[in-house]
Amino acid sequence: MADFSDITPEVLDKLADRLGEVESYLHLDEKRGRIIELERQSAQPGFWDDADRARATMADLSAAKDDVDAFERAQRQLADARAALELATEMDDPDDASEFFSEASSTVAALKQGIDQMELSSWFTGEFDHGDAIVTIKPGQGGLEAQDWTFMLFKMYMKYCERRGWKVTVNDCPAAEVIGIDRATFTVEGKDAFGMLRAEAGVHRLVRISPTDLKKRRQTTFAGVEVIPVLPDDIEIEIAPDDIRVDVYHASGPGGQGVNTTDSAVRVTHLPTGIVVTCQNERSQIQNKAACMQILKARLFELELQKREEALDEIRGPKTDIGFGNQIRSYVLYPYQMVKDLRTGVETGNVDAVLEDGDLDQFIIGYHRWATGNAETTAE
Repeated sequence: MADFSDITPEVLDKLADRLGEVESYLHLDEKRGRIIELERQSAQPGFWDDADRARATMADLSAAKDDVDAFERAQRQLADARAALELATEMDDPDDASEFFSEASSTVAALKQGIDQMELSSWFTGEFDHGDAIVTIKPGQGGLEAQDWTFMLFKMYMKYCERRGWKVTVNDCPAAEVIGIDRATFTVEGKDAFGMLRAEAGVHRLVRISPTDLKKRRQTTFAGVEVIPVLPDDIEIEIAPDDIRVDVYHASGPGGQGVNTTDSAVRVTHLPTGIVVTCQNERSQIQNKAACMQILKARLFELELQKREEALDEIRGPKTDIGFGNQIRSYVLYPYQMVKDLRTGVETGNVDAVLEDGDLDQFIIGYHRWATGNAETTAE
């Protein structure tokens, strides 16, 4: 018989306490009132006359509903778990009791996961945390190996975004001459995308047997991940036409899902700062230029924040060389297998689940729990 000793009334009481705290953190009473107001607005004649504003309103409505629905679902799960546990303790037949204990156990597991997600969302207090993100991956120290490592990270993040149900637009992903890719830039659309992914900003280190070394020696390589927010439409970044140079060229991606080949790739150079943005995902020059300008505006906004603040961590993490001594996470494939986040201490030996399946929640949630704890300690 399975062991259900960890499913007790005391455990459920603690989950109920956590759920009560989440209700307070997420200001759900305010959100219920907000839902009523936004639904009233959306029902007004002419609501869709301003399409951009209407879409923003519907996005706000959807986000508020998601939070309320998640909380109410957790309340139902808690009630179901209590009922199943009560029935299990009343059963004389061990098999019947085991069935209800099993139901209570699975419901508690789902409840814990739901509360974790709601707590995580409550930690996102930054201006852009609940919005979309632009992610750029660049090779660092390690030569050809670093370009391959960049491609491995790119595929890992594609899997992670798929797991979370986020929409991904690959803006730029040119193939390297020998192996891997020169870089990758992609836009992620989804609930809390920037808040979640900013945990990934920094240097990522890979240790493995080199696939390009005939002597099969161990190789250490690095890649850097940058995460910046997609700016809301109400934030204006002025870019003078004379300040940019637009070049059109032919380029192709490394292949694989979501990467298109195009004859209309666009490179936009911001002359005053030297920032260069490329996009080759869309089929037309106009679309590619629009994507470039969106990314350029986000980077210029970030640059302005850097001028105002010394602490860059809130937007994309510390700016460091992509090499030894600066990594936030190590991925070791040889002589043993382990992925370890050096900030939080979170680690796993299931390397394939991380790199091949995009199982990153343990690291991302661990980071935000660690960062929130550090912020509270600093505040005290």
